[in-house]
Amino acid sequence: MQRIRLRYLTAALAAILAATPAAAQTLYVEAGRLIDGVTNDVRTGQCITVEAERIKSVAPCGATPAGATRLDWSVFTVLPGLIDLHTHLADLGQSADLAAPIKASPAETALVGGGAPRAPPPPPPTLDAGFTSVRDVGTYRGLTDVTLRNAIERGDMPGPRMWVAGAYITMPKGGGELNGVVPNEQLPPDMRLGVAATPEEAATKTTFLLDSGADFIKTIATGAVLAIGTEPGAVELSEEYLRAVVKVAHARGKKVTAHAHGAEGIKIAINAGVDSIEHASLADEEALQLAKARGTWLAMDIYNGTYIDDVGTKEGWPAEYLRKNRETTHAQRAAFRRAIELGVNIGYATDAGVYPHGLNARQFRNMVKYGMTPMQAIQSATGRAAIEMGRDDIGAIVPGRFADMVAVKADPLADITVLEKIDHVMKSGSLVR
Repeated sequence: MQRIRLRYLTAALAAILAATPAAAQTLYVEAGRLIDGVTNDVRTGQCITVEAERIKSVAPCGATPAGATRLDWSVFTVLPGLIDLHTHLADLGQSADLAAPIKASPAETALVGGGAPRAPPPPPPTLDAGFTSVRDVGTYRGLTDVTLRNAIERGDMPGPRMWVAGAYITMPKGGGELNGVVPNEQLPPDMRLGVAATPEEAATKTTFLLDSGADFIKTIATGAVLAIGTEPGAVELSEEYLRAVVKVAHARGKKVTAHAHGAEGIKIAINAGVDSIEHASLADEEALQLAKARGTWLAMDIYNGTYIDDVGTKEGWPAEYLRKNRETTHAQRAAFRRAIELGVNIGYATDAGVYPHGLNARQFRNMVKYGMTPMQAIQSATGRAAIEMGRDDIGAIVPGRFADMVAVKADPLADITVLEKIDHVMKSGSLVR
């Protein structure tokens, strides 16, 4: 077959590839530079054979196999599709109105995470930005994310591969109830599916969420930053309470992540056996050492503090919000740097319910600025993120994995910010962007 150079690849061909079921195609993708997500090697002259949504082989380039379509990405750096361990895919994430989740219907919020129901639907911003897999850490609309995940898996709408938690497990009046921004009596029942006052109730709610299709469980272990009249990181759940949740989830082979800003709450959650900590803003040395010793993963968004400060200052958010945000952002970045020094497991995570979906990749520049090498940052969003999710079918360009790939013209190891504007996105062997 005549070799097709990418610069001559027409929009029509891209549309055909995107519209053709991946199982019906064989692609032969020529990579200029290849970063596979699991090794520190950067290889050149490699071609990736894709069949039936998965990677069949990665080998030095040769003649195009019979019946295959050759994509010349020889001027690009090719990487695995990106993984975000902290999104709120069915939350708005595009509004400074903290009460926005209850102002939209479940159907409206679901469309935030998937393409609009029309033909052909556009990819949602998260997928368009190169995040082909996400861990949706929960929505205030309890099981909306489960519905969205199922719709994407059926092919009803485009979207990233999702693992969802359903509703948060939280105490009455706890941080999972919109941080006190909205009076409890105004919260619809579907936003209170994970509210439990006792360890026994928490175990029951955990069982309910898993039976309803949750892939993992999220708990609100400590208070949030954006709250009036409370201390960031105040402990909300006891170790006994968290142990009850972990026991049920682990018995079902499911992981537990804990929203925790404060040092004491982080330690309580780790001792209770959770698998990962979200935020970890105020982690102290003892908490970080404990995370290292127990192998607990940290999902630390060290960009969103900048976004909150910029938007909040512009829009006149309460001074208390902004002060707390600045203080915890500074502390979190110091903790992030120290965690890297200690060798704590860190997976790529953005609080993409705070800022607009599609800006996820702005996190990369901060991870490098505060201590990671570019390769470490890439692996935290590919192979290492897949490990924390317990998946061996994503996160790497190796045979057997889903054919999820992104391509950028510049070298992300020289300038990590090039990942903020991805040139091409492939999910399961189909071109999305």
